[in-house]
Amino acid sequence: MTSTQKQSGLGLSVATILAIIGTLLVNSLSNFFPPGGQNVGEIANTVLQGVMITPANYAFAIWGVIYIGLISYGVYQFRQRQNPDIRRANLCLITACVIQMVWIYLFTLQMFWLSVVAMLGILGSLIRAYIVLGIGEFSVPKRYLWSVHIPFSIYTAWISVATVVNVASALYANGWSGLGLGGVAWTVMLLLVAGAIATLVILQRGDGAFGLVFVWAYVAIVVRQQSVPAIWVTAVAIAVGLALLWAYKKLSFR
Repeated sequence: MTSTQKQSGLGLSVATILAIIGTLLVNSLSNFFPPGGQNVGEIANTVLQGVMITPANYAFAIWGVIYIGLISYGVYQFRQRQNPDIRRANLCLITACVIQMVWIYLFTLQMFWLSVVAMLGILGSLIRAYIVLGIGEFSVPKRYLWSVHIPFSIYTAWISVATVVNVASALYANGWSGLGLGGVAWTVMLLLVAGAIATLVILQRGDGAFGLVFVWAYVAIVVRQQSVPAIWVTAVAIAVGLALLWAYKKLSFR
């Protein structure tokens, strides 16, 4: 391999790790110096306190897992920079990271509908990467699985959950009446829609990491909404169903 070939993709690999680090720094700093005066958690617990699909605060600790996975990927992808799938995934990830930094700015300034647009951009970029990498479609070496597939699975799953919550938050902040159905009924419907998405991914891809992120989120919703039986019973039923479905898929492929 020539020197030029060895350097091929180096710039993209460097840009990828810089995008990951940049997003981590922006997210971390926004907790202490939020552009709008309140960070994301504070807004969720004050302005958006009535959004019933928001998980309990502890659920957002998953961002630590997401960033550990992304850093692991950032290091690993340097060795894989000749891989065309990794290159395409890198472009998608850089896009997602840049938009996520924009999302922080929009959400903390309480521009909720614009933040929904940004969130959809993040989700679209990650879905593209998920498809490009063929996650769940074929077996890969363990190192590749843990450094590439699982980080993208967890990140994509959590952004899927976050998109549903973001839409619900924007509707709530704008005083949407819910067409007369009420917040509880709409929350149950959103739980069912999100659960259907996770079910589809598990059935088609057998992606346990993706499904378990939804289980994590639903358990946190149960914790937050213990006083609303319709919500927590629905969340428990879906979480148990997803866990059983994943176990069945895993055992059936042995």
